[in-house]
Amino acid sequence: MPNFLPINTILVPQGAEYKAVCRGLSGVTGSIPKVAAIPVGMKPLLKYLQASPENGQLMVPKSRVLIMGICGSLSDRYKVGDIVLYQDCVYQGKRLECDRTFTAQLHSYTSEKVSLVKSLTSDRMIWSATEKRHLGETLAADVVDMEGFTALEFFKVGGVAVAMLRVVSDDCQHDIPDLTSAINSDGSLNSFPLAMAMLRQPLAATRLIRGSLTALKVLEQVTNLLFSGNRPE
Repeated sequence: MPNFLPINTILVPQGAEYKAVCRGLSGVTGSIPKVAAIPVGMKPLLKYLQASPENGQLMVPKSRVLIMGICGSLSDRYKVGDIVLYQDCVYQGKRLECDRTFTAQLHSYTSEKVSLVKSLTSDRMIWSATEKRHLGETLAADVVDMEGFTALEFFKVGGVAVAMLRVVSDDCQHDIPDLTSAINSDGSLNSFPLAMAMLRQPLAATRLIRGSLTALKVLEQVTNLLFSGNRPE
């Protein structure tokens, strides 16, 4: 089956999320988009996009970029494993919309499996359940990640259509470990501080690992669904 939309490039955070998307595409025959691993966080992502050797291909007007990965829930409505499609991203009072046509096509293709949501982009990790609920209520946002707004702002300049499809990996009822110290300035993860943060909060760490594994499995499945042509009825 041809790449139905078509999507030119998938951008997905490096590490486990990138691997899950690649696994989802591994059995797909026919046309599949290029998949690029991006760094975690707003500043590292902007630096990557500005310096990327594929920049020329990414910034072709009318091309379509799909951002995939996992996200945190800011609302009781969205649980671990739920698939969400962003309508927009807010950051420090500013709001940018994802491409409406592209998003609507993805939504109709994935049928009832996917919820349309409003997202918050954060320049730091939101690990506390209390803060998540507070942000969700005060900003009327459903989910949070660390890259969305930056990507929309960057691609808007080049007239590139962007859609964002993510899977919830942690809910707003429980804390997850504060992994701030484990994220390097280049957006990569540092394994030693990561391990230490996990050890300091073993219950929260167990919950995060379990939630992430669930979300990554769903991310793999939805990637396969999008590009294999096994459209749900």
